[in-house]
Amino acid sequence: MPSFDYDVVVIGSGFGGSVSALRLTEKGYRVAVLESGRRWEPQDFPKSNWHLRDSIWAPKLGMTGPQRVSVVGKCAIFSAAGVGGGSLIYGNTLYEPLENFYTDRSWSHITDWKSELAPYYDQAKRMLGVATNPRMTPADDVLRQVAVEMNVLDTFHPTQVGVFFGEEGKRVADPYFGGAGPERTGCTHCARCFTGCPVGAKNTTTTNYLYLAEQGGADVHPMTTVTEVKPIDGGYEITAVRSGRLLRKQRRTFTAEQVVFSAAALGTQKLLHAMKDSGTLPRISDRLGELTRTNSEAILTASSRTRDDFAQGIAITSSIHPRPDTHIEVCHYGKGQNAMFALAAPMVDGGRMRWLRFVLMVLAHPLRFLRSLNFRGAAERSVILLVMQSLDNSLTSFRKRGLFGKHLSTRQGGGDPNPTWIPIGHEANKHYADKIDGDTLGTYMDVVNIPSTAHYIGGCVIGDSPSTGVIDPYQRVYGHPGLHVADGSAVSANLGVNPSLTITAQAERAMSFWPNKGEPDPRPELGSAYQRVAPVPPVRPTVPTSAPGALRLV
Repeated sequence: MPSFDYDVVVIGSGFGGSVSALRLTEKGYRVAVLESGRRWEPQDFPKSNWHLRDSIWAPKLGMTGPQRVSVVGKCAIFSAAGVGGGSLIYGNTLYEPLENFYTDRSWSHITDWKSELAPYYDQAKRMLGVATNPRMTPADDVLRQVAVEMNVLDTFHPTQVGVFFGEEGKRVADPYFGGAGPERTGCTHCARCFTGCPVGAKNTTTTNYLYLAEQGGADVHPMTTVTEVKPIDGGYEITAVRSGRLLRKQRRTFTAEQVVFSAAALGTQKLLHAMKDSGTLPRISDRLGELTRTNSEAILTASSRTRDDFAQGIAITSSIHPRPDTHIEVCHYGKGQNAMFALAAPMVDGGRMRWLRFVLMVLAHPLRFLRSLNFRGAAERSVILLVMQSLDNSLTSFRKRGLFGKHLSTRQGGGDPNPTWIPIGHEANKHYADKIDGDTLGTYMDVVNIPSTAHYIGGCVIGDSPSTGVIDPYQRVYGHPGLHVADGSAVSANLGVNPSLTITAQAERAMSFWPNKGEPDPRPELGSAYQRVAPVPPVRPTVPTSAPGALRLV
């Protein structure tokens, strides 16, 4: 038998990676987690995200913050870097998806996904500490008024979020895992969730899955960027470098029998595309990159000329559904967290010659344009409306050659065209702005028909064969036994809601089928027809059975 450094190497430490690390550690595997970003403690997050060195991820420029901004062909992507991945800066919002997700034609023929995933959504909710947002803010009062005007008041509701509310600012013993987890501090409603919770109330994976995995023996290697995964006798060799290093890259290798790709949809796709292209992993399905989704999103802003009371609460406080397939959330940044508003531009409806209509609008309304350039106090004056849909549209990601070598890009994919604007979202933003004596804003990328998304998903989707997907229904990579995907790239359809809960639930399901180390694998051989498999109880569960977060799948 070959000797490996680890049984399993997990690439990435967000929702999927952290679930994988915990559940496989519980099953007796020696697990390493390789994370490109740095570790964060609550007190490390900057008081203002204008402190770019600690807020933006551009390590080659010396910036190691948790917020990553990328433009990939036909979309702009907001993602994360750091131990804990997207959980560090996501909006805490944990919804089950809209009905269209389960019935999407790309995967609905494989199984009844709603019933299969139901127990794993329940487990994920208990692990992530889902609770109803208890406090409405002035921004929510306005959204309620918008819901009345759009005749959808019955859809208005507070968000379901992964936040420990408790008593404001009070530190208490672990409330979720029967004493196996860390102490927690009650939410102070400072609205700084998007830039990193400064008090420790946010239920990041570093307070649940990843924390418990490390307690169980998993090794986490921060500031470690994976560059290659290469087959070796009986397993894989993973090559990594020190993140951001131009010189003295501190190249190192790890060996493992199995590898779980959990670098988020963007990172996992970049790696798999590069290795398929180079011939390192030649048998990856040709479907790689297809059905890449943006969650059919638009990111819009309403900025008041007369109010300054919006920088309070949690990141996302309430939602409405103006149509059954469309979901709109009201989002907040905390006081002083104004840097991302530098991307905002006066909103212009989509269609032909959009950039020219934008220029004409600026010339016709110069004061409106100048107001959009005033970032001072923007978080207090503004709310973001995050629009998401569960429609069947997609992009296809692919590698193309540019001035600095090959890079990932996107083009329109299967289904309907990926939207460059969402009319009902613009309608809601206009209603909102009218209510607050404000201006409607989009982003500068919108002007050139590059929509923005905080939820880049898909591209390594589930299929019943290599001709229909990159991974099988157990999330194993077709063509390469021992490789797995457990992150947003495995989400096979637009959700119409924030994807974090679904990524977590899908990862819980995939990991539940792994055997305990040394035991027979209950899953059929890679490439075989799908059949339901009972979850395998771990040999050393970390959470007491009486605790809210206890494993209750079996």
